[in-house]
Amino acid sequence: MHRAHLFAASLLLAVAFAGPSSAFAAPKPQSADVQVRVYDRDHKDYHNWDDHENQTWNRYLSENHKREHDFKKANKKEQSEYWNWRHSHPDDRR
Repeated sequence: MHRAHLFAASLLLAVAFAGPSSAFAAPKPQSADVQVRVYDRDHKDYHNWDDHENQTWNRYLSENHKREHDFKKANKKEQSEYWNWRHSHPDDRR
């Protein structure tokens, strides 16, 4: 019986110490200025998807006579074509 009490006390103590530390392990929400990062498989780099990139996407659609739609709804082929176009049309923003 004494061993059962020791085990229960040890378990309770472990939970008491683990509880507060697990609260610190929770991920923090992203700040408002960071929106989405998109990975470009062909060029093996990341791009921050923000309002500027969205405007560039719409310019790409317009120049290539494609209907307007969100990048995330584009298929993999179209996304790849966009990143190829995007790397050949850099902007002065960076």
